[in-house]
Amino acid sequence: MKKIFILAFFVIGSFTIEAQSSSVTEKGNQLNWHTDVREAITVSNKEKKPLLMFFTGSDWCGWCIRLQNEVLKTPEFQKWANENVILVELDYPRRTPQAPEIKNQNAELQQAFGIQGFPTVYFTSAESKDGKVNFKGLGQTGYVAGGPTAWLAVADGIIKSQKM
Repeated sequence: MKKIFILAFFVIGSFTIEAQSSSVTEKGNQLNWHTDVREAITVSNKEKKPLLMFFTGSDWCGWCIRLQNEVLKTPEFQKWANENVILVELDYPRRTPQAPEIKNQNAELQQAFGIQGFPTVYFTSAESKDGKVNFKGLGQTGYVAGGPTAWLAVADGIIKSQKM
């Protein structure tokens, strides 16, 4: 599998990204979706797990909503995610207000990763040093028909091919 290296620069001096995260709770399981990529990178390196970066249009993208309902909100996904990845939601809403820092961060990441369609799920590891972030791409996917079992088979194939 090809290794993709992306170097993204983030502006540090003029603002600090607010640490925001969202949680999904179902049947006692909780998922922590980071919205601050720097925070997620810190957790990823500490726990030695890759990042699952979910590029979504949460309030307008039909396939994104379908992926959420059919896979990302299921107990199977929650169990798998807690064991295997650090979750990052990079949202591009049309109607939902968003902090300018998050909006700018997400726009930079969309450009850095060349994301052209939603949903895109990108698996990567990353290191942050001196204000620069070096991403090592592991692979990507989107909506996969067949529910959580089919989607998780694709995701497992991506992350198991290169353990951190």
